[in-house]
Amino acid sequence: MKFNKIVVAGGGVLGSQIAYQAAYSGKDVTIWLRSESSIGRTQPKLDNLHKEYEKAIKLMDTPEGKSPANWCRGIAPKADAFDAKVALANSDKAYKSIKLELDLAKACEGADLIIESMAELTDEKIAFYQKLAPCLEEKTVIVTNSSTLLPSTFAKYTGRPDKYLSLHFANSIWKQNLVEVMAQNQTNRDIFLDVMEFGTEIGMIPVAVNKEKNGYLLNSLLVPFLLCGMDLVANGVSDAESVDKAWKLGTGAPRGPFEIIDIVGLTTAYNIIEKYQKVPGLISPLLKKMMFPYNFKKIAAMLKEKIDQGKLGKNAGEGFYKY
Repeated sequence: MKFNKIVVAGGGVLGSQIAYQAAYSGKDVTIWLRSESSIGRTQPKLDNLHKEYEKAIKLMDTPEGKSPANWCRGIAPKADAFDAKVALANSDKAYKSIKLELDLAKACEGADLIIESMAELTDEKIAFYQKLAPCLEEKTVIVTNSSTLLPSTFAKYTGRPDKYLSLHFANSIWKQNLVEVMAQNQTNRDIFLDVMEFGTEIGMIPVAVNKEKNGYLLNSLLVPFLLCGMDLVANGVSDAESVDKAWKLGTGAPRGPFEIIDIVGLTTAYNIIEKYQKVPGLISPLLKKMMFPYNFKKIAAMLKEKIDQGKLGKNAGEGFYKY
């Protein structure tokens, strides 16, 4: 099955990126948003993505842009098939074609694929799926872009567990064009393969996650790394800039944990911390400390202070760094 009409539910950092990349790849894209204020937050993200794609495409059209560090595989997989004029035209077309819609039923009319990209809050996702289910046509497939929650948690609320699975994108998807595809035990195998193919169609490199795992592949590696960095700062061991320098200079990595957190967004980081704090109380304090050796209260307080000050990350102009 080909997915041509796409609805992205949520216009956050990744939701807006997914929508833009799908539209850039020729898909008919609508972003469903909950309120007028959500539109006010999403449109600037799309405006910025239009600039980012234009900047990336122009750089890719130079000798410097051909280097692996600058080449954006989501925009063009290979240099020998790259045409800057065509890419710029595709980006302009994508920017002008993305629709923002507040009416969920209207947004979902004729949809082939719904991509849920909302906050990592279980109750909010369940409420969304319950509201979504009556709006869908028989053909519509639903995927979640959740970075930490398992699709089996939500399958029964979708009304179509056989057509529901995870499709998790990395941040800056026009550069880091990874997408993780993870089924739950009721997902139809053909639907799984269709979603893998969709990933390829929009310029991503899909990887199969053969068993449900919180964090999938990428975040199973990334989240402990970010927690370690935040724990060092929250406990006064060091500061964000020093931690980032230690990681970058010691490993050759392009970004440290706090630069990554600013890109992902401090609200997302805070929601993940809240989830870890709610690990069942039946676990003994000693075992819980062994499993999660971080001071979550101090980390949460550090993030909450910045969030309350409007320092939400790179897209807001400031997080742990100013932009």
